[in-house]
Amino acid sequence: MSGAGNVPTDGGPGLGHNPFGALSSAGLPAGSTQPRPAPPAPAAAAPRNRGRVDIIRETGGRAGKTVTVVTGFCGIGGPEKEGLAKAMRAACGCGGTVKDGRIEIQGDQRETVARILAEAGFRPVFAGG
Repeated sequence: MSGAGNVPTDGGPGLGHNPFGALSSAGLPAGSTQPRPAPPAPAAAAPRNRGRVDIIRETGGRAGKTVTVVTGFCGIGGPEKEGLAKAMRAACGCGGTVKDGRIEIQGDQRETVARILAEAGFRPVFAGG
């Protein structure tokens, strides 16, 4: 099959012009063979203030069981609250949930919850009893 529209696939003639060929005779310094040093690590940024959150210990209406409640979040959505609750449950070794925009952790876990919230940039405040 020969025709005017066929493209040869045998490799054809070599490229006659190398656009980088003139660089070797341009007098540029030879490249370094040593690896570049790693860029400096960014300075530890101060934790941003994401606002005050209240940590409350509740027992009422729970058959005498104590629950740590975190409330007063501003500007964060449900998925981030779920992530915080998961971290709190793992650190405390207990159950918990996000209910009505509040995080509820089983037991009196105020100190551990406050530490996790401070690491996340919040300002935890112990409120109530």
